[in-house]
Amino acid sequence: MSLLISAVVQGILWSVVSLGLFITFRILNIADMTTEGSFPLGAAVAVQAIIHGYSPIIALVLAFLSGLLAGALTGFLIAICRIPSLLAGILSMTAMYSINLRVLNRPNQNLLSHRTIIDLVSDSPNFKQYASLWVGILLTLVVVVGMDWFFKTELGQAIIATGDNNRMARSFGVDTKKMTVIGIMLANGLISMGGGLIAQYNGYADVNMGIGTIVVGLAAIIIGEILFQNVSFIIRLTCVIVGAIIYRLLLVVVITSDILEANDFKLFSALIIAVCLTLPTISQKLHLPQLFRKSGDK
Repeated sequence: MSLLISAVVQGILWSVVSLGLFITFRILNIADMTTEGSFPLGAAVAVQAIIHGYSPIIALVLAFLSGLLAGALTGFLIAICRIPSLLAGILSMTAMYSINLRVLNRPNQNLLSHRTIIDLVSDSPNFKQYASLWVGILLTLVVVVGMDWFFKTELGQAIIATGDNNRMARSFGVDTKKMTVIGIMLANGLISMGGGLIAQYNGYADVNMGIGTIVVGLAAIIIGEILFQNVSFIIRLTCVIVGAIIYRLLLVVVITSDILEANDFKLFSALIIAVCLTLPTISQKLHLPQLFRKSGDK
């Protein structure tokens, strides 16, 4: 039972990262590798903020702001320098490694004897998982409602239009370069905030903790889309959270059945994504019902 609760908790906490990745991957249609740099950046900023006496909540805000800056760098490389999005993300991710080392002043830093956002709900070690669950539910609720509201505004619709059809959006007077930068900034802000949240849950930050982050985030998005299709925007966001939980539960099944070793989790994640992305093609080739077709319009 404890493994199941832990899987649900981690799924909800990691879904903040997946929701950020949803903006670049699904709304802007950009494969943004900045994720693997902005995630540990948020963790590093949050940990250092707490160590220096700031509130754990303020630490998450600072993590979000640091992610905005990371996204601004990638957006600048894409919109102004005209560097392809994939390469721009890789450049930012590489730069973030050195920045994260400077923020932490060492490869890793723990939060021993420091209060985290989990401790604000309950100081008892026996209730850590339940406290983490409530923190995750509250934060994801705020993020989902906030994203649903934002993408219904004129600015949010302009970002969606940019991702749907860049050329047509420009013909309607949308500054697509600006919208791309704003979208990438928001995405990495959420990803960094997710990194800060995970760091507080784990009790430490490490410069290498971003490796494979984009794979975990994509797994949650794709699992949610495969299982729940043709739904409204806010339900799609909720499905990302459900996908993150299902992904974590799949890991529990794997670890308890001794099918794979713990070191094989990244391979397992990649296989899940590959299979899910292939399902629509297999369905079309075999003339199966459109059970696994891609999700509808944003």
